[in-house]
Amino acid sequence: MVTLPNCETLLLNLEAGVLHVTLNRPDSRNAMSLAMVGELRAVLDSVQNDLSVRAIVLRGAGGHFCAGGDIKDMAGARAAGAAAYRELNRAFGALLEQAQQAPQVVVAVLEGAVLGGGFGLACVSDIALADQGAKFGLPETTLGILPAQIAPFVVKRIGLTQARRLALTAARFDGAEALRLGLVHYCESSDSTLEQRLDEVLGQIRQCAPNANAQTKALLLATESEALGPLLDRAAEQFAAAVTGGEGTEGTMAFMQKRKPKWAL
Repeated sequence: MVTLPNCETLLLNLEAGVLHVTLNRPDSRNAMSLAMVGELRAVLDSVQNDLSVRAIVLRGAGGHFCAGGDIKDMAGARAAGAAAYRELNRAFGALLEQAQQAPQVVVAVLEGAVLGGGFGLACVSDIALADQGAKFGLPETTLGILPAQIAPFVVKRIGLTQARRLALTAARFDGAEALRLGLVHYCESSDSTLEQRLDEVLGQIRQCAPNANAQTKALLLATESEALGPLLDRAAEQFAAAVTGGEGTEGTMAFMQKRKPKWAL
């Protein structure tokens, strides 16, 4: 049984193995406050070891995903000096790392403002769905600051050449351009088609064995940092364990018996 934390800046709904997490500060276009960062990290902690939660859907309330960092938090840190700014900034980077490493499939539903920190969250999702009218951008340099924690994730997502262009011009662009850049996987023209696409994606995720998905995600991420030979050796060990394990046995039997495996909800 999953025990979710109490949250003031998030709406949580766990249904049919999917945890829907809604950023809920609509008055500020869901700007990322330090409190929201802490609550998101607590939510990720709560499901870290529970693969009954198959997917995490991130979206925003009030027609916007996330307009970036909370300027009030930045103003509040000013009196404490550079150390406070460093801590505030690094906390968001830690959230991005944690979200990227989550064993669940992270799905981002991107509407309205997808700026700064919201852009960073989009970059660590496994699957991103955008409304055609969403507005993406990295506005940090127009404020005299830099996208410090976001930059590495943006480069990994869309490549260095495009990341340089977007970060150094603060250019705004829509969902169709986000699709062209490879930032998102789907771009939909209406609320109804966006919801239909989300249902389709979640249905596909439910066909996949949860532990196999978690290990596959970790394997894919490891290709960016581990040497090929040792990585393939470890992958072979994982494959052997999976084939002879519970999911592999169930999957094989289901195929032979022409039925759905038990995890296919």
